[in-house]
Amino acid sequence: MSKQLQVVDLYSPGRDLNAYIQTVNSIPLLTADEEKDLGYRLQEQGDLEAARLLVLSHLRFVVHIAKSYSGYGLAQADLIQEGNVGLMKAVKRFDPSMGVRLVSFAVHWIKAEIHEFVLKNWRIVKVATTKAQRKLFFNLRGAKKSLTWLNGQEVEAIAEDLNVKPETVREMEGRLSSYDAAFDGYMDDEDDNNSGYAPVNYLEDQRYNPAAMIEADNSEADASGRLQSALNSLDDRSKDILQKRWLNENKATLHELADIYGVSAERIRQLEKNAMNKVKAAMQGELVA
Repeated sequence: MSKQLQVVDLYSPGRDLNAYIQTVNSIPLLTADEEKDLGYRLQEQGDLEAARLLVLSHLRFVVHIAKSYSGYGLAQADLIQEGNVGLMKAVKRFDPSMGVRLVSFAVHWIKAEIHEFVLKNWRIVKVATTKAQRKLFFNLRGAKKSLTWLNGQEVEAIAEDLNVKPETVREMEGRLSSYDAAFDGYMDDEDDNNSGYAPVNYLEDQRYNPAAMIEADNSEADASGRLQSALNSLDDRSKDILQKRWLNENKATLHELADIYGVSAERIRQLEKNAMNKVKAAMQGELVA
């Protein structure tokens, strides 16, 4: 078996996947006694050579399992490599005294690593987070008999079979039917306007644009400065009238101010109007008379 190791890197398929598959398929399988002997050597003596031989003799099973996940659009070499990681974990935990062949024990670990890889890389956005959703993710495709949406009876049957709620089945079906969209859109040679539907065109939030925020702050500071300058240019009576009529929390009426200054309410209104015109002129950058 050692001669086989020199042909190709058996722990990573690399570019030539066909050569890798041919190589692992040519590695002899272990008999039950050979497997048990190697298992005891690893368990009792920490023999790494025994562990290596156990892994190599089972690489063909990883290839076989990985092929069943080819429908997720992920590279076969990546799936095999992740499955090999699961196989190594299984070999590390293998107990030959249990009387179970390594391949039966390793299937769980191989699939677990491939499952994790598929869930992390199938979509940019996670489609399965809970235990029920993960179960549905890998079973719903096989349970669907066509590419059309499930009807009510099919949803109930799948939910009962997988021991999940019908609502969870519907939700996962919707997630599986969706697709990732590029934020900036995709350019189409036949339709240059295709990018008009890209999220970048309708999800942009201008509320926190740094340039706009600085501009607003500067504008507010400038307006506040002009207002203060305009108020300072008024005489004390006009400034007091504007203060009490517009700037105080409890605003005074014309008649209340008329009583304070001993004039008519109409005179107060005229003083207020003249003061407002001066303030408006100052705010617009004009000379205050």
